[in-house]
Amino acid sequence: MKTRKPSFTFKSFQELKVVLDTKFLPDDSPTSPRASKEESPPELEEELFKKAMDGVHPISGKKCIEKISKVEPGGGFREKEDAETLKKLEDLVNYGKGFNVADTPEYVEGTGYHIHPEIARRLHRGDFSIQAHLDLHGLIEEEAREIFDQFMKWAVTHWKTGILVTHGRGLSSPGEPVLKRKVKEWLTRSPWRKWVIAYSSARKCDGGAGSTYVLLRHRPVSKRFKINRIGGGRS
Repeated sequence: MKTRKPSFTFKSFQELKVVLDTKFLPDDSPTSPRASKEESPPELEEELFKKAMDGVHPISGKKCIEKISKVEPGGGFREKEDAETLKKLEDLVNYGKGFNVADTPEYVEGTGYHIHPEIARRLHRGDFSIQAHLDLHGLIEEEAREIFDQFMKWAVTHWKTGILVTHGRGLSSPGEPVLKRKVKEWLTRSPWRKWVIAYSSARKCDGGAGSTYVLLRHRPVSKRFKINRIGGGRS
């Protein structure tokens, strides 16, 4: 019977003796201080890089994403924009387009006895027809008052309900517009206040802040009417 040889071999104890004599165990782990201080030679790093890049090909220029730069509008675009701005300004000056008198400090409006404020706003919007026009622009106060009284008398006796009074904006006056203030005073404090339903600054097409719409009654408000309205009755 043959003896089977063992599948392992013993190494000499000489190597172990050397380790014990030197009392040092080599540590080549990546985290050891010795291994971290050692650097690979440049030739080895270049060789490793070439192996890692083996089979890699550069991307063609057609497949690259180009840098998108900010596009500034050309001169033609700016010229078109300036032309549109000038056209809007021209329409504003010549025709009043885009301008609302009600949004300016020059705008005035008011209502008579027991009239809802919405009537004055409707008057300014042009919801009521204008049947007569009086132009006081350029007159002195005394002349304007005389002509205003004559015109109002004619308007109420001829059953005119919508009238337009042009007084100007008083741009040449050193202070506030005199005739504009006087027309408002005549409509609210003189005997004509009994005939006034509402008044408001005109639209730009009718003179804007330099003119005033007036809505008149067919008959004046009486004292009895005012007392009955306050008490809830009707006249």
